[in-house]
Amino acid sequence: MHKLVVLYPKPADPDHFRDYYVTNHLPLVMKWPGLLGWRYSFDVAAAKGEAPYFAVFEADFADAAALAASRESPYGRRAAADVVNYATGGVVVIDYPVQSGTC
Repeated sequence: MHKLVVLYPKPADPDHFRDYYVTNHLPLVMKWPGLLGWRYSFDVAAAKGEAPYFAVFEADFADAAALAASRESPYGRRAAADVVNYATGGVVVIDYPVQSGTC
């Protein structure tokens, strides 16, 4: 499995961010080809002090190639171009292969 994580620092207008993200941005994301699962939260907390991020998004793909194909798709390009419409605080995007273990 391969994971995409998007971290959002605090935007200038948190209410606009929340509304636009749910109403406009997530519908684009849900159309990404190869998307296995996704989740997000506006309730980001730090173990100590103030959290450096306002929101977080995670998406699961079968592998790095599936993520790359999704990003290059029309929906992937539209979602990337849409970020400026709500994320006034910027964005940090990372991806990585997931290693699993058992307890």
